[in-house]
This record gives sequence, structure tokens and C-alpha cells, in this order.
Amino acid sequence: MSIPININELINLRVIEGARVEYKTNWNPESCLHTICAFANDMDNWGGGYIVLGVEAHDGIPCLPITGITKGSIDMINKELLNKCNLIEPRYIPITEHFVYEHKDIFVIWVPGGKNRPYQCPDRLSETSGKSYYIRKLASTIKANAREIQELFALSEIIPFDDRINPKANLEDLRPPLIVNFLHEVKSGLYENAKTMPLQTLAGSMKIAEGAVEYFKPLNVGLMFFNDQPDHFFRYARIEVVDKPNETGVGMTEKMFTGPLDRQLRDALAYIRNYIISDKINKFANIAESERAYNYPYAAVEEAISNAIHHKAYQIPEPITVTITPDKMEILSFPGPTDQFQTKTSRR
Repeated sequence: MSIPININELINLRVIEGARVEYKTNWNPESCLHTICAFANDMDNWGGGYIVLGVEAHDGIPCLPITGITKGSIDMINKELLNKCNLIEPRYIPITEHFVYEHKDIFVIWVPGGKNRPYQCPDRLSETSGKSYYIRKLASTIKANAREIQELFALSEIIPFDDRINPKANLEDLRPPLIVNFLHEVKSGLYENAKTMPLQTLAGSMKIAEGAVEYFKPLNVGLMFFNDQPDHFFRYARIEVVDKPNETGVGMTEKMFTGPLDRQLRDALAYIRNYIISDKINKFANIAESERAYNYPYAAVEEAISNAIHHKAYQIPEPITVTITPDKMEILSFPGPTDQFQTKTSRR
């Protein structure tokens, strides 16, 4: 089974947050086991994470050139990984794939959030070692303390909304062209096979549908990204951009962006970049160079709206709203990142 992402995206952190990727120069069974356990526990409901072997990193940033691993070690790692993962309780087996990046061999371990959490594993690879629950905090793997263990057990009783089966949907509600286009965009190794793969097999491989053979249903996350009209399943699953040039509302414009969540993001950002963000060139006496200033930094807007989409609770029937007034841009998404309900970016 191929992982649904390209190694270039993992190394350059273009698609996922850095806390969800751990780079290791070489195979370290004990350290990898702890990190697999932590990603499987998925305490913050990020969707698990990736371990990339063959990449040296400094402060979480890959170092160039890539070191790679020896090709002859790949079979050994697969076998040893299976053996060590049998030590996780309850048993958890991740998904692996071998890549060639810049002529170097890279081994990726994909660890989706586990459905049987909490997981624990040995502190040391010895028969007498005790076992602990491991979690991810920021970009580190740590032992869970007593309070965090209680939280893990509480989370085990709650399946995140995105990962729940949608009983009102059918497998056919997942659009194969959208899935294939996504795999092509991220340059996934699954792309070529996806074009001819049965939908049930493809959806199962991507973990966007699951269930018994007679009740194989899409997950909510699959419908959010691979259905043309996710608002049919999640009311107000859209982005509304409101430009209010003054307090009276005269001249106000409102745009709504619907469709798969990634399309909403692209379309909303394109609109803001083309119609909201503007620049001003300042020239100074006796200086050849001029200075260009923008009313909003596009990178900050992109990050804020991306977070609004990825952290929104889609069981709450409220749209994401982006309101632009003369002095600020306000982004509202429920419940919002880090327990906050609003993100604001001021003009400068």
C-alpha cells in the first residue's frame, strides 16, 4: 500500500505541519517505536504523522544534502519494524514505503491515528522493561504524565468527527476524479494505480472510507475533500468573504466559496490576492531603491485561512467568514485554533 503523499512534500513541509513529521538519519528501533506509539495515540487529533528515515534534521528542518539509507537495509527495517510493533499494546502496524529522493534511498513510515487508542509500548527494548503511553507535544515524542493518560483514555471514547463514518452517504458519493487529481497534485506513488483501482480499494487505501463489506461507508473527511458539494452533508461548509469599505455597509461585497475544501481554500485565496491585497510603492529622495508595502501580508493570510479550514468543527453549522474592514481582516472559524474563536490580521 502506498502512502497518499509525495516524499518531496514531506521533506519540504509543504502540505503538513512540521509537528507531524519526524526525521531520522538512521533506523533506531527504540526511538521509532516510541514515535509510532505517539502518532498512533494522536492526542491532538492531527491524523497521526510520518517518520522519515534517511534525512538528517536540525531543529526539525531537513539538512541538505539528503543522506539517505543503504538500500540493503530496507528489507531488514521492514522485518524489524513488524517485530517491534508487535510490542505495542494494543497491536498497531503502520504503513511503509520506499522512495528515491535526489538519488538517495528514503524510507517513510506512515502512522495514521489509531482507532484502538490509547497505545503503550516498552520504554526499553528488553524483556524486563516497563511500558508507557507516548504522545506528541509540539515536535517531540514524550511520555504521557498521569493527567495526559487520563485524557488519552477519555479520547478513546470519542472518535473525531472527521474520522467518523457518515451513515447518510454512500461510497459513490466519493468522486474518483477528485481523488485521482489530488494524488496527482501531491505526486503520490498511489497515483498511477489509482486511475484503474476499484473505488472501494482506493478509498480504503486512502483511509477515507471504512466498514464491513456490506456497510462500507465514506468518512466525513473523505466527503469534505472528495465530493463536489460537501455542504450537502455539512451545512454551511463554505467560506464567505465580506469586504466592508465603511461602517455603513454601503458598497459592501460578499463572495461565497463552495465545493471541496481544498478548492474553497484555493479560490478564496485567489480572490483575496487579486481583489483585497494591494501594494504601495514608496520612493525616497537620494535613494535609488524604492520600498513596496502591502496592506496585508499574503503569507500570513494564507496560513490563517488554511488553519481556519483545517481546525473548523464541521459538525457546527456555521461558515468560515473572512471580514475585511478599513483597519483589519477578521477570520472567524468555530471553534477556531487553540480554543480561540477568532484570528485577526491588522492592516499595516
